[in-house]
Amino acid sequence: MMTTAGKQQLYSVYERVWHWLQALGILMLMLSGAAIHWPGLLGVAVFATAVSIHNVLGFLLVANAFLGLFYYVTTGAIRQHLPEPRDFVTLSVRHAAYYVGGMFRGEPHPLERTATRRLNPLQQVTYMAILNVLLPLQLVTGLLMWGAQRVPDTVTSIGGLGILAMIHTLGAWLFASFVVMHVYLTTTGDTPLANLKAMIVGYEVIPSEKSS
Repeated sequence: MMTTAGKQQLYSVYERVWHWLQALGILMLMLSGAAIHWPGLLGVAVFATAVSIHNVLGFLLVANAFLGLFYYVTTGAIRQHLPEPRDFVTLSVRHAAYYVGGMFRGEPHPLERTATRRLNPLQQVTYMAILNVLLPLQLVTGLLMWGAQRVPDTVTSIGGLGILAMIHTLGAWLFASFVVMHVYLTTTGDTPLANLKAMIVGYEVIPSEKSS
């Protein structure tokens, strides 16, 4: 990462490509999942196709997630996602207060983003929960439903396909809620499109008063 006059690099090429592949995969999974959940709206043929697409996308998304994990661990960028115990509660409260009211009053963001510190404590906790709880939950329930005929005893011991489908659907709604919140929070930068632009080009423009 580097900083030059007027701008600083926040995301590498790999991070940007990985992010958009994950975003596309999650969006397609939600759309194909909706087609599976409400088959009567689209017809049997579309339902069968949606199931196939959903299964393939699920495996691709998991593979891309592991590639991302490998990248973040081997480059040391994983530290971006690990909450720091020091002042964690204080910083979390400050960021929560900013999101609830401070940003609507034009107050400055509690954390100035840099190449080595891009995420605030609330973001770190959210991403840790998604990567360590929600993603594994979707992976396990999805695999069990996909291979139910191969491991019927395991599926039955959990409560059957109905329970698995309910848990998997709940996870999907949680993912959808995260996506909506994530997209909304991208508009809370120095300008509404600043964070989005940074994830596309890799750089964030530094306001003149900061770069002087």
